Amino acid sequence: MLFAVDAHAIGCRLTGNEVYVRSLLAAMAEVAGDWELIAYVSSSEAERWLPARFQRRCVSRNPVVRLGWDLSRHLARDRPALVHVQYTAPLHCPVPVIVTVHDVSFLEYPEYFPRWRQWQLRLTVRRTVARAARILTGSEFSARAIARHYDRDPSEIVVIPNAASSLFRPISREVAAGYVRARFSVSSPFILCVGDLQPRKNQIGLIRAFAALLRTLPGLDLHLVLAGKHTWFASRVRRAAERSGAAERIHFTDFVSDEDLLHLYNACELFVFPSYYEGFGLPLLEAMACGAAVACSCTSALPEVADAAALLFDPASTGEMVRVMRELLLDGELRARMARLGQQRAAQFSWRRSAERTLEVYRAVSEETTPAAARAGVLPFVRR
Repeated sequence: MLFAVDAHAIGCRLTGNEVYVRSLLAAMAEVAGDWELIAYVSSSEAERWLPARFQRRCVSRNPVVRLGWDLSRHLARDRPALVHVQYTAPLHCPVPVIVTVHDVSFLEYPEYFPRWRQWQLRLTVRRTVARAARILTGSEFSARAIARHYDRDPSEIVVIPNAASSLFRPISREVAAGYVRARFSVSSPFILCVGDLQPRKNQIGLIRAFAALLRTLPGLDLHLVLAGKHTWFASRVRRAAERSGAAERIHFTDFVSDEDLLHLYNACELFVFPSYYEGFGLPLLEAMACGAAVACSCTSALPEVADAAALLFDPASTGEMVRVMRELLLDGELRARMARLGQQRAAQFSWRRSAERTLEVYRAVSEETTPAAARAGVLPFVRR
């Protein structure tokens, strides 16, 4: 039985989408038994990340070409039992579709997206979800939102959590600090925030809270590192930093590699995630896995993912953000306890388990669409 995955995000610096498909395929290669797997990729960088057991087909980076022609052509030739995509299926799809929808922020907070992007996502995701045999997502929060917006039976929406890569682990604090000093010219203690510079990530709110925090602790040597790809919104975030009165203490890294993140997470005093809306919030688990104390917003899927391993705040409240950051910075015992809780929480998530559950969905859809093959014993059982 052959299963196909649209893996064009690998090597394209699409941040969360790339991390998801890269991590899922690596784990899937270990647990897929005798199933055949094929990946459609659009970057030579994919050769570095894609497990050897995957067959490869090249598709265009241009979404119009990829979705309008390349994927349809390959699927017609390969005839897999199904294809697994993120958000958007090809225009003409000759096989059943499984779609991962990480969140529906473009529906719930359209003001956070350029108008052209709103239009594109509304049109393509609705069409894909309508024809999908199953919808996968990372949290119960997102599952409820998807069911609400797309009128799909909740039984057709499967929650399969993400996980932190095994790369993210505690390392020597001195080594991490030395790396950050050499790579980013940050030698002082710092608060870390990870995420593309975009409105819903609320870096502007964090900048305001950071400047207010410094005013309450005038003798504190503390910096803020904003690690994430610059987008159309980056100029506004930089302008907010320039006007904050703390510009010399705020650092922008642009896109960061996994190695960069490993050292940043391990070197930071605390990790703050002020996002207004997340379908999962993978940086929370990455920071926790590295032993960082975490504070995050009390909105969307973040409380579900963090559980009791983070201090929560209202992302719209500068005062609450300042209070939580100040509490963690000044109370070493609390910071250490939250770090321990975070490591325990991160350990509860596993890409291997997520891959097994994803393959179970593949099998279920295959049994529905190819019952004769299933009865003949072609489909293996995925062992837990």
